[in-house]
Amino acid sequence: MPIGKLAVAALSAFALLALSNIASAQMADLTKYCKADAERLCPGTEPGGGRIVKCLKAHKMEVSIGCGKAIQHIKAEMGK
Repeated sequence: MPIGKLAVAALSAFALLALSNIASAQMADLTKYCKADAERLCPGTEPGGGRIVKCLKAHKMEVSIGCGKAIQHIKAEMGK
């Protein structure tokens, strides 16, 4: 593999790793701050595919302050 293509592949892998770390941190925040809200507001919602986040957004006026802030932080990070 030529050096240029190798460098692009390495940078791409690094970027994906950085994005996955951000996503992991965001998911940790959601779990920490929104678990009780999800159990209360979204019983029976299957995890995965963004279904719980979608449910929490649908109940945005009912979520706790910490959960609301975690969701807002994720929205802000996605907009960057």
